[in-house]
This record gives sequence, structure tokens and C-alpha cells, in this order.
Amino acid sequence: MKQKIVIKVNDCDKCTRKAMNIACKANGVNSVAIEGSDRDQLVVIGEGVDSANLTCSLRKKLCYAALWSVEEVKAKPKPEEKPKLEVPKPNKPPSSTCSCGCPQLPMCPQYPPYLMLYETKVYDYTPSPSYCPIM
Repeated sequence: MKQKIVIKVNDCDKCTRKAMNIACKANGVNSVAIEGSDRDQLVVIGEGVDSANLTCSLRKKLCYAALWSVEEVKAKPKPEEKPKLEVPKPNKPPSSTCSCGCPQLPMCPQYPPYLMLYETKVYDYTPSPSYCPIM
């Protein structure tokens, strides 16, 4: 069963970041968020989260944490989808046209092909080079 736990913590930025890090490390937590008009409410959603243990561990690290509410999160009912009427598409072969709609010849006229040129250097290798300029 998924549950939503709301814990009030100090409203300083450092405390809320610390509280989020501690809550993220708890077992069974799916999501953690900061809410409230003063950004002082830590909202933890998860399965099998021990709310009392989480609040105690926050008190140890932050000196102030109060458990406000624990409630079950109910799954939202999925709206029934109406069957869509499919409109028949004109038959045209997918390989005969490109994305722009022009007929596929050997190549698309909208996008000219780019040439792939390779430059190589040929080195003459002699097995016993002579370093003497006089010879």
C-alpha cells in the first residue's frame, strides 16, 4: 500500500536539503518533495515506509521534525478511452518517397549526396636507409 507522509521540518534551505537526503535513503521511498507555503513540509511517498522511524531519524539530524499526517495514496482511476475511428490513408509505397514527399530516384533531389573523399599519403620504405649525405 502506497502512503503519503507529511513531516514538518525547519524552513531553512540547508535543513530541507538535509531532510531530503535522509528521506531518500529510507527503505521503500519512491519520491520526496518539499511543499507548503513556507517550504517547510517534507512530503514522502512510498510503500512500507516507517513514518515514526523516519521522523526520529530526522529529529536526530535536524533537531526538529514533526509528523503531520500519514495517508494512503489511492490510484487514480483511468478514464475509459473511446475507440478512435481510423481514417484510411492513401496507398503509396513507403520506399518510393522520402520524408519531404519527393519521389525517390536513385537519390533525393532535396538533399544532395555528400562526397566522401579520403586522402592518403604514400611513404617509400627502404629496408636499409643510408643516412650519409655523401654516398
